[in-house]
Amino acid sequence: MMNFIETYLPLFMALALGLFLFSGYPVALVLSGVGISFAMIGISLDLMSFRELQNIPTRIYGMIGENLIYPAVPMLIFMGILLEKSRLASELLECLHVILRRVPANLAVATSIIGLILAPAAGLVGASVATIGLFALPTMLRHGYRASFAAGSVASAGTLGIIFPPAIMLFFLADLLGIRVAVMFTAPVAPVVLILALMHVYFVFRAVVTPSVAPRAEALPYMPFGKLTLYIVRSFALPTALIVMILGSIIAVIATPTQSAAVGAVGAVLLTILNGSISLSMLADALRKTVRMTAMVFFVVIGASVFSYTFRSLGGDEVIFDLMQTAGLNSWGMLMLVLAVIFALGFIIDWIEIALITLPIFYPILAGLDFGDAFETREQMMAWIAVLIAINLQTSFLTPPFGFALFFLKGVAPPEVSLSDIYKGVVPVVALQVIALVAVMLIPAIALWLPYLILD
Repeated sequence: MMNFIETYLPLFMALALGLFLFSGYPVALVLSGVGISFAMIGISLDLMSFRELQNIPTRIYGMIGENLIYPAVPMLIFMGILLEKSRLASELLECLHVILRRVPANLAVATSIIGLILAPAAGLVGASVATIGLFALPTMLRHGYRASFAAGSVASAGTLGIIFPPAIMLFFLADLLGIRVAVMFTAPVAPVVLILALMHVYFVFRAVVTPSVAPRAEALPYMPFGKLTLYIVRSFALPTALIVMILGSIIAVIATPTQSAAVGAVGAVLLTILNGSISLSMLADALRKTVRMTAMVFFVVIGASVFSYTFRSLGGDEVIFDLMQTAGLNSWGMLMLVLAVIFALGFIIDWIEIALITLPIFYPILAGLDFGDAFETREQMMAWIAVLIAINLQTSFLTPPFGFALFFLKGVAPPEVSLSDIYKGVVPVVALQVIALVAVMLIPAIALWLPYLILD
């Protein structure tokens, strides 16, 4: 009996984590509490030494203090919050409404584009969906859009931003899977464009076939060409150029991710000044929100580090590897199993907990997969897997009835938008996500052609 407990203690640890996640306590406290508790159990059973427990603070300090990627996170969060608080986001929606006024379902199309431009603000799913939902959903309802159609487009836009560069999720995936940041920033571009194209085709087709879901835009008042051009440059071109500048500087190796994030933060301040919405109170509020979100992110990083360190010290990665090996699965089966576990976790916790808990455990398994001649290097394979994980997570957050993003959207939606409206609206979008996920899985070149065209 004791031998059984010692062998499978990591599985009991994972089970305890799953149970305590439903306790209502902050996830970071649950992660660190379970990690330290099982470390003490491991010490009492001579499965760990007390020195290993003492190494945890040093390991955390070294991981955060010496990592050159992590300093970029608060600056990107600050940039995204400024773009949202300065009314640039809502003004951008109105600007795209003007540009796309002849396109059916133009507000749905515009909302999905805004989700990408606000990618730096997409630190966490809840924040991203709530941010877009607060200004886009009332606007679409005011223009006569059906509640389910509007909710589906807003939910998809809010989650799409978390996997589009320079979203901070990609920094973590690059770090955890041993991929260059430039590769991780370029690999999701084509898959996200594919998802966006599928969504736009669906939005336009649905609006043409059933005009009542998205009424045509009303005629706009005349605006002189010069004034219209200035409006488009200020509201659309400059925010887009800022994002492109960040991506370009990283991809071209002109600047490190941290330097590019700093440029983005300064650029967001300048855009706020140009927009005329700058004020000390607004800047102070943006800084407070940045500090809170950054603290929350790194509190989870610390908690997940405590958990994963204890789990691996108890031999958890070997236990998981042995269990998966005994299942007799080939590389494709292993990959599908990992994606299924990550998909299921997406119903209950955010991407940062999932990435920091599961990827260190699954990394040896993923790195050892063999897909024949499909990939020339291990980095190519890991970049492809990272994109699959990102799309898989985003799909999980949208999938009813437990999709993480759906409840956040309901929390900020007007009273006339019911949860059933949100469910109805996201079902077609989830189907399109699955099509894109399968396409990238079967044709890795969709994810890999751009990074290796540019970087090699």
